[in-house]
Amino acid sequence: MLKIGHRGAKGHSPENTLVSFEKAIALGVDMIELDVRLSLDKIPMVIHDETIDRTTSKTGWVTEYSAKELQYLGIPTLRDVFEWVDNRCEINVELKTFSSTQAVLALIAKSTFDQNKILISSFDWNALQEVRFHDKDLRIGVLTETDLDLALAFAKFIKAYSINPYYHLLTAENVQKIKEKDFKVFSWTINEPEDITFVKSLEVDGIITDFPERL
Repeated sequence: MLKIGHRGAKGHSPENTLVSFEKAIALGVDMIELDVRLSLDKIPMVIHDETIDRTTSKTGWVTEYSAKELQYLGIPTLRDVFEWVDNRCEINVELKTFSSTQAVLALIAKSTFDQNKILISSFDWNALQEVRFHDKDLRIGVLTETDLDLALAFAKFIKAYSINPYYHLLTAENVQKIKEKDFKVFSWTINEPEDITFVKSLEVDGIITDFPERL
């Protein structure tokens, strides 16, 4: 079972920062999960929210700031992260917007980061369809918090690698059903020891958590 650090090691360090990713690696993760949005100058930036209000000292939309301005505020570019991690673990890139898809694909194509260690996930299934249209080999994870059957049907359609469901959706039966179709199950975001114990008992393939050391 893969140990997947949510936004790095969010329980220990500021989320989606190089410090957080380094902490996750120090805690022995197999993969880090991060979020991507575009800057004003269309550079893939690693940040979860639409605004910078919660995670920086400034306010405003991510799309109102250039990549250099965002980097100054401690928000890394996806390129920064690929170079920093340097193939030491896998990376789950969550596309927060459809508009970021092409820029992320272009960056991956030019990067020295091992493409076999990249998983592209999104709640925007149109973005995932766009990824598959342009690249038949990249691994894709179908995110869902509502309907596992629909996610399973879509995963078959786009030849996904994994289904990444909210853990409250999981039962022994539906995990087995997904795995029988040869999809991995990477569930999120599981932090409490009793929830970790329950999800582990379902024999999922990976757990996304703020506290990797608890797995």
